[in-house]
Amino acid sequence: MNEEGLKSKLRKLPNRSDHNCFGCSSTNTMGLGLEFFTDEKTVFTFVKVPLHMCGWEKMVHGGIISTILDEIMSWTAIHQLKTFILTKSMTVDFLKPVFTDEELRAEGNVVEQTGPREAIVEGRLYTSEGKLSAKSRGVFALVMPDFLKKIGVFKDEDVEAVERLLKS
Repeated sequence: MNEEGLKSKLRKLPNRSDHNCFGCSSTNTMGLGLEFFTDEKTVFTFVKVPLHMCGWEKMVHGGIISTILDEIMSWTAIHQLKTFILTKSMTVDFLKPVFTDEELRAEGNVVEQTGPREAIVEGRLYTSEGKLSAKSRGVFALVMPDFLKKIGVFKDEDVEAVERLLKS
């Protein structure tokens, strides 16, 4: 199934437009502008990485691949566990070269919630031909809104906005 066929079967996850995340902000002109979708079992994103994010000629930089995988795992944890998260650790296996200007699909799934404040999530990155090119596994801290306010990441209105998104 092609990207458009798959997207037509998925529900788009809501996102805020008032942040500057390199991975998922629609207003960060230098970022990836990722959007996320779900079939309620898996979270997906689709991306064509621009040439200025290459490492070797036309190959996507490993840091960009890692960012895509971190984002898909993060959004998976947020959506499926309905909570705020922070990445504690992640590993990435680079299996095949990934090229700029190629349609890529990333998928994520929660593997397990290991405790009240921690979960393990996996991410996978596929080429336009459906070949697995990179995979990741991450440990995510499930955090309370007060902690994010305390460290200066969120203001009261940010917490309220994200809590509304978590309910959708």
